[in-house]
Amino acid sequence: MSTAHVLLGLLAGGPMHGYELKRSHDQRLPQAKPVAFGQVYATIGRLQRDGLVTTAGHDQEGGPERTSFEITEAGRKRLDDWLGETEPPAPYVTSTLFAKVAVAVLVSGADRARDYLVAQRAAHMERLRALTAVKTDPASSLGEVVAADYAILHLDADLRWVSNTLERVADLHREVHP
Repeated sequence: MSTAHVLLGLLAGGPMHGYELKRSHDQRLPQAKPVAFGQVYATIGRLQRDGLVTTAGHDQEGGPERTSFEITEAGRKRLDDWLGETEPPAPYVTSTLFAKVAVAVLVSGADRARDYLVAQRAAHMERLRALTAVKTDPASSLGEVVAADYAILHLDADLRWVSNTLERVADLHREVHP
């Protein structure tokens, strides 16, 4: 995910200061890793340097001084270009789950890999239950439901892979250790 582009998208709705950007990010991207304040301000600094955002003003209503930022025309262009780009499917398998199974078979054998897969399946199922609770909670926003759907479908793919791999671990071990 590109934090810079997400912040540009949030600023497209109007000027905001750092705290508002962080809050909006975390609210609009539920189930995503919350963005840190330091990351917001570091990213805004880079966006300013590149001419994609500018200072919109300062206020100090009952607290510390806050600087508001707004998107520039160049920022709108960059955001529009990014929104028009199709994300290519990942060309490589870069999953810790996959790597741990491969290494377990190499180093510890089929039983270790099988034990790991069973434990991972349990962890995925627990997460799946939590996300299903979000989906079925009447208090959940549509954004939370859509984010939960995204995560559930990815977990489902992982669980199908875990099941397939559990069936193949012994064969994989024999292939690696003839």
